[in-house]
Amino acid sequence: MLKFLVTAAPIALMAPSVAAQTLPAQAAVTGTADPVAADPTTVADDQAGASGDVVVLGFGQSRQVQTVTAADLSRLTPGTSPLKAISKLPGVNFQSADPFGAYEWSTKISLRGFDQNRLGFTLDGVPLGDMSYGPTNGLHISRAIISENIATTSVAQGAGALGTASTSNLGGTIEFTSRAPSDTAALAASGTYGSNDTIRAFIRADSGDLGGGLKGYLSYAYLTTDKWKGYGSQRQHQANAKLVKDFGDRGSITGFLNFSDRRENDYQDLSLDIIKRRGYFNDNISNNYPLAILYAKQATNGAAAAAYARANNGSLTGFTAPYAGVANGLPNGITLDDGYYDAAGLRRDYLGGVTFAAKLTEALSLTSTSYYHHNKGQGSWITPYSPTVAGAPNADGTPITNPAPLSFRTTEYSLDRAGTIAKLALTTGANKLELTGWYESNTLHQARRLYGMTDTATPNRNALDFQKNPMSTTWNGKYDTETLQYSVGDTLDIGQLTLNGGWKGVRVRNQANLLAGTLARGRIKSEDWFLPQVGAVLHLGNQAEVFASYTENMRAFIAAATAPPFSISQAAFNAVAGTVRPEKSKTAEGGVRVRTGGLQLSAVGYYIDFSDRLLTYSVGTAIQGIPPTLNNVGGVESYGAELSAFYRLTSAFSALASYSYNHATYQQTVRDGSGNLLAEKGRYVVDTPQNMVKGELVYDDSRFFGRVGADYMSKRYFTYLNDQSVDGRVLVDASIGYRFPAEWGGFTIEGSVTNLTDKRYISTIGTNGFTASGDNQTLLAGAPRQWFVTLKKGF
Repeated sequence: MLKFLVTAAPIALMAPSVAAQTLPAQAAVTGTADPVAADPTTVADDQAGASGDVVVLGFGQSRQVQTVTAADLSRLTPGTSPLKAISKLPGVNFQSADPFGAYEWSTKISLRGFDQNRLGFTLDGVPLGDMSYGPTNGLHISRAIISENIATTSVAQGAGALGTASTSNLGGTIEFTSRAPSDTAALAASGTYGSNDTIRAFIRADSGDLGGGLKGYLSYAYLTTDKWKGYGSQRQHQANAKLVKDFGDRGSITGFLNFSDRRENDYQDLSLDIIKRRGYFNDNISNNYPLAILYAKQATNGAAAAAYARANNGSLTGFTAPYAGVANGLPNGITLDDGYYDAAGLRRDYLGGVTFAAKLTEALSLTSTSYYHHNKGQGSWITPYSPTVAGAPNADGTPITNPAPLSFRTTEYSLDRAGTIAKLALTTGANKLELTGWYESNTLHQARRLYGMTDTATPNRNALDFQKNPMSTTWNGKYDTETLQYSVGDTLDIGQLTLNGGWKGVRVRNQANLLAGTLARGRIKSEDWFLPQVGAVLHLGNQAEVFASYTENMRAFIAAATAPPFSISQAAFNAVAGTVRPEKSKTAEGGVRVRTGGLQLSAVGYYIDFSDRLLTYSVGTAIQGIPPTLNNVGGVESYGAELSAFYRLTSAFSALASYSYNHATYQQTVRDGSGNLLAEKGRYVVDTPQNMVKGELVYDDSRFFGRVGADYMSKRYFTYLNDQSVDGRVLVDASIGYRFPAEWGGFTIEGSVTNLTDKRYISTIGTNGFTASGDNQTLLAGAPRQWFVTLKKGF
């Protein structure tokens, strides 16, 4: 893992840096939502009633929104991220270096070319921020809730619903909905074993109705797995609790509390050069601390030897052994960045809240959710570039007398955010009016520190532990964000034609108070009180409809040391604080849906104007000494098409296929102050495949069941000038299982295989950002073929 590059990398021009009921078991993919947010459960149930089966492409909605249900997620290996479950949908580019899609450093998702940091994510309406690896304004879905407790995952490929609690959803939203407690007492459990000594266990206890509509559940999940290459492990403990008091027609009160403690050793980031020299299985040397120390000493003494030789006419005579023969670096073609000793990510989260849903009158309803989230996090890297100094404190506070040529570098997080989301809905005749409001206060403490290491046979610090007693602090800051958002929307149903529209207003205030270091401090604001959305659906009978929509959105600035505008110097911030503008997008889309018998088809085309994109670069020549600044550098134009088809051949056998085409290019040529070309008009947006084809076959006769899915993605560029790319690939996953009858115990046994063809490929790109041109250590290899066996009861 090459974490030291993260804060130095420029902002990507448009690149990845990310109360309900369970739907019927056969549900696979349901479609679109209006600018006024729709309940995907209600949409799917209405469609099921209209057709006698669950309609997978969601008629009656004015925009492209598709939903994957718990039934689909259950066909994947337990513990699999719901993001991997939606990767079969058109327009979705999902990447991960592990078989579960849960390793956060590698997990990235984009929609129609918009990277994860320009999307919105919510869980039961509660904002998850932009789900970035560094927790600055939210948390990742893999920590927010146990995957078995997710009822639906809805993807809005173009733009999110009007009232979505997000200030980053330029290119769409992903909304997760948790399952409701069961009406009957039940116990569900599963156990999984597989490749790399993977062990995962899950248990959930439903109370059933305890009387008067009171019901709830408690659940716990545990995961431990070794890395599929190198040395290290990835572990997670999770607990979810949910309690509902149902008042019938008057409404309900729902409370929830979710906990996660995730600790994972990292895989080493790769470049094309490293792969050529050392292969896909190159990784950190976490099993050999003495070798890591030796390499660091050789690198240091190698540089000294080179200087000595230059000063002595090429002679190394008299230079201190044993490094005299290492004048130009490490032996055997190894470079210092090929593999470090270790790196890791630690995240501990608490997320809780209460939702009040009240039916005030027959026509008027009010829903309000208040939430609180606390995170403690640490991203670590044992670096050979900063040696430990003598006398630095050990973990127990005692001074180190034998300092290593390494140190333990961390990026540390402490996040506290709280907020309230409210929605007032009024139905009058053909109109449904909705007014939403959202307020959030977010305080982030973030620091970069170095901890001392010892020159011993075994390390004195463990990468999977939170560190104590730092040697030094590079920077330390307190970052406050205040968010206020409202929206007004109306849906008008006049029979064959449904119209909807409205607008939202957003104001985000950011403040940075730097306690140590030279990064920026100060205030900045993102504000736009009128961001409109409109849509229409024309029903052409029971079997077809035409839809269209238009949406405008804004991405607010982020208050953090690891993200602009506060990741630059004070002078650079002062120069742009009053002029830099937040990024914006305008999205227009339209399409048609057709349903006939067991066949359902959907086709949509779209156009996106992404403006005021941000980039950090120097505005003057090097000799002028002007620090890099944050700049608005133009826009990106995207257009494309998405086709989906679902066919239920029999009650047990179904097929799903999708194709998406995306043409996204930069619209301006950008040079830095020295004239170096940073981006060129007409070049393709990085990490945006032009073509994606997905297919899935599912068989389930209530006893035997199986699934096979294939995912093709064309090549992706990882330089702005498009001179470096990774090849396209096809990945195949499969699973098969059997449900035993009740008299045999009612168990289910399932086997699953990921990367069935054992394809060698690059999964994630851009882990350390993107450069204008040339090779870059910003790639992660995808996991080889992996197998898992699961035993379930009570699902």
